[in-house]
Formats: sequence, C-alpha cells, structure tokens
Amino acid sequence: MKIVNLGSLNIDKTYSVEHFARPGETIKAKSYREYCGGKGLNQSIALSRAGAEVYHAGKVGEDGAILRKALEDSGVNLTYLEKGKQVSGHAIIQIDEAGQNNIIISGGANEELDKQFIEKVLGNFLKGDILLLQNEISNVAFAIEEAKRRGLTIAFNPSPLDKKILGYPLKDVDLFIMNEIEAVEILRGEHLNIGQEESWVDQHGIREEDLRKAFPKAAFVITLGEKGSVYFDENTRVEQDIFPTKVVDTTGAGDTFCGYFLAGLTKGLLVKDCLELASAAASISVSKPGAAASIPLWEEAMLHVENHK
Repeated sequence: MKIVNLGSLNIDKTYSVEHFARPGETIKAKSYREYCGGKGLNQSIALSRAGAEVYHAGKVGEDGAILRKALEDSGVNLTYLEKGKQVSGHAIIQIDEAGQNNIIISGGANEELDKQFIEKVLGNFLKGDILLLQNEISNVAFAIEEAKRRGLTIAFNPSPLDKKILGYPLKDVDLFIMNEIEAVEILRGEHLNIGQEESWVDQHGIREEDLRKAFPKAAFVITLGEKGSVYFDENTRVEQDIFPTKVVDTTGAGDTFCGYFLAGLTKGLLVKDCLELASAAASISVSKPGAAASIPLWEEAMLHVENHK
C-alpha cells in the first residue's frame, strides 16, 4: 500500500517571543531560526520516518532546494515534486515561553497545483492506495473527487480551516484527522465560525454522533490537546491519553501525530496501537524545537511507548 501526499511545503520563519504580538504592538524576538515545514512536508517526513512508503506531490519555488533536501534526507519519494513559478510557501511563526505557537502562512508555489497536475499524479496510484490531503494547497475539492473516482482511500486533515472547506465533497472522505476545534467547526457547516473556540470534550458523545450522521461512511481521529485523542467509526471507539512531557515547541505536533497514525494503519496495526504510537511520536515532537526537525524515527517512538508502560 502506497501513500501519496498531495501537500504543502513551507519555509518556516520562526521567532521565539515572550508573548504573542498584540494589535498595534511591536515586540523584540528573543531568537530567530528558519526550518523546513508546511503541513504536507511535515506529514510526509513523519510517514517516512515511521516506515511508510510515501510519495510527496507538490511544488516549490527557486528557493525550494532546502525543502527538497529535507524530504530526500528522510527517504520521501520525490517523483512528483516539481518547480513552480512562484517562490516556495512560507510561514511566519511566533513561539511563546510556554511553547505555544501563532502562525501566518503564505501559499506561494503551493497554490499552483492545477487539475492537470493532480490528474497526472493520481494516475500513477491504484485502488486501495491512500491519498493524504491538507488544506494548504489549491484544488483540494478536485483532488478529493479525482481520488474517489480512482478508488483511492482519502485521508483529509482539514487544516488550516476556512470557509472553502464547505464546498469540498467531504462525504467522499474516508478518514478525517483533525483537532477538536476543527471537528466542531466542520459540524457547524454553513454556520462555520473560524476562530471561535469551543470544547469538544464537554459534549463529545453528542458531537461524535453528529459526525457519524453527517459522514456515515467515514472514520475519525480527533486530537484533544492535553486530554489525548479519540478514534471512532460506526462500529469502534478508542481513546488514548497523552504522553506527558516538557513542551518546548508545539509546531508540527499534529502533523507528526497524523503521519504516525497513518503509517501504523499501513503496517496493519490495530487502531489502539496506531493511536498510542502517534501520541508517543507527538510527545517527542513537542519536546524539541522546529516542525520537521522534531519528528522522531520509528525506533525512537517505539522506545518511548515501551518506557511508559
């Protein structure tokens, strides 16, 4: 089983700050570093480091050599990585003293994935292979439709969340991997209210039922921050606690979780073991700076699981 990740690649411009800049405020950064990132790149690296066969399909600009090298060094297949006309995507990231982040992204070459490119890429994969998507590229709706037509299994991480998602054929998605805020907003449907936080856990039983009704053929993985994560479909429900750790930088933790969970599925692991491994990998990720740079190898994640039993 192969995974094709039709995903973004960004250069992350990262600033360590005492607190996030407020409207009208100018603050001085404690430090500045550049990392390779983008939800697509991070998830491809997580998949590869977890031992999955992953192909990254996307576009970078003239400045994208560092992104290509990061993927190559982690063993990701780059047959479908092309050079676009624009500069590579990039992100401006603030990280506060608690390790929490605040992110602005600019799409750049990520927004050049046209229908012809998507058709060409997906034409090289077979029924049963997995298409992984996020919401940082162009033509996501077409990619879902084309993958469905070809019989691919569609895994969708609806992040970053925006109103365009309402126009996507979400009923064709086989597996949603998202955080609790994204899950709540997906349920709001036409009343989508980006940025209004609302707890999933308080009423998660009701909301799980709502998700099942809205997308009866889909499975769901919901990350709940410090409260862990949950998987459910029409027949199964599994909960997973977090692995406690000192938080340094949460950037890329969700992508690490996503990649490891999917990799576990391709290896034939039980869902409970996939969740446990993904949680362990995410725990390691948040204990280090950077997004892609903090993603552990399979052996490290497995050892982390064993050490906490």
